[in-house]
Amino acid sequence: PDVTMVCAMEDFPYDLEPQFLVDTAREAGYAILEVYDKPIEEWEVLTKSDSSPVTEADLKANKVICDRLLEKMPSIPIVSEENHQVDYAVRKGYQYCWCVDPLDGTKEFIKRNGQFTVNIALLMGSKPVAGVVHIPSKGETFWAIKGRGAFARRKVDSDEDERIECSSFEVHQKGVTMVASNSHRSRETDEFIGRFKDPGFIQMGSSIKFLMIAEGKADIYPRLAPTCEWDTAASHIILKEAGGAVIKAGLCSSKGEPLEDWKEALAKKEEVEYNKEASLNPFFVAYGKCNNFVLPSL
Repeated sequence: PDVTMVCAMEDFPYDLEPQFLVDTAREAGYAILEVYDKPIEEWEVLTKSDSSPVTEADLKANKVICDRLLEKMPSIPIVSEENHQVDYAVRKGYQYCWCVDPLDGTKEFIKRNGQFTVNIALLMGSKPVAGVVHIPSKGETFWAIKGRGAFARRKVDSDEDERIECSSFEVHQKGVTMVASNSHRSRETDEFIGRFKDPGFIQMGSSIKFLMIAEGKADIYPRLAPTCEWDTAASHIILKEAGGAVIKAGLCSSKGEPLEDWKEALAKKEEVEYNKEASLNPFFVAYGKCNNFVLPSL
């Protein structure tokens, strides 16, 4: 597609150009790699109030993203993992807002395994309508705008777009490929995987799991463990535009304790939503092209 293609959302007050989103994510990626390439003893790793790690790279990338978004689209508020969280009484009135994780996969970053991303999504109400995910270690960037499809740019110095699509599969078939977290396996995740016939299994960190489904390299990502909105919003719209879906699998506590029966919640086939009162996502399952999101029978 023409990279000057603009978003079809008629009431959005700016031109939403894919090139701007891609460039912003890439600039943040360069800021992250400046830290990543330094000796590990020079990294500043701090611990946030929720016990999760934050590095100098998270903060530098956040500044790059927020500065660029505010300069180009000053009236669109930014919700970022690394910013002060705005009260819901204010946020619930947002027609549009950015939802940003400047470095998704900080634990993977600290392990130096390359499995971390820059995530930038545009929300319209409770739905993601545009998103970009950049993988700094590979130089790959994925983007989507609602109704336009999903695309990959394979090289950091190229603006050639490759259309990506999920693979089609049936939940009852043998050998469905699962992708799941390196850092966050749970009893419920294992219970979910146990319902499938001889599934393949790939371990991967950060939003790359969604991208693998969007590209047809995996079929299902069960996340029956806690995440926040900024972890998933950008990759959610990319997966959706590639033909997939992200289905709620029950509310959970911040410690990952299920507050609902995940099987009953999944059976409702409701998509994950955003800009909620709490930034915590429910458990969810991300699917490629699948006719029916039912669980295989035992």
